[in-house]
Amino acid sequence: QVQLVESGGGLVHAGESLRLSCAASGSVFSGNDMGWYRQLPGKRRELVALITSAGRTNYVDSVKGRFTISRDNAENTVYLHLQMNSLKPEDTAVYYCRAPGVTEGPWGPGTQVTVSS
Repeated sequence: QVQLVESGGGLVHAGESLRLSCAASGSVFSGNDMGWYRQLPGKRRELVALITSAGRTNYVDSVKGRFTISRDNAENTVYLHLQMNSLKPEDTAVYYCRAPGVTEGPWGPGTQVTVSS
C-alpha cells in the first residue's frame, strides 16, 4: 500500500529556516527518484527539488543554494527531507513529496509553509 505523509511546515519570518519531512511508505519508492513539490496559491503544483535513487540532486533555480533535499531508505519506507534556509515570502506554499515516476496512490495531504515578510 502506497502512502505519503508530509510534516514540518509552519509559520516563519523571512530569513528563517524550516525542515520538512516525508514518510513515503511502499516498496515502490526505494528504487525511484523522489521529489518535493509545492503549490502556490492559485498556481499549478511544481517540482522544486529532486533526488535520484543514487543520491544525485537537482533544484529549480528559485531555490538553488537555499534548499537541500535528502533521503533515507528504510525497509518499505523512504524518508525524504527538505532543509529550507533563507526563506522568502514567495516560498509560501503547500509542500508535497512524491516520486515523479510513480502514479500509484494519491498525493499526501501536504504541509503548509508560510513565510512572513
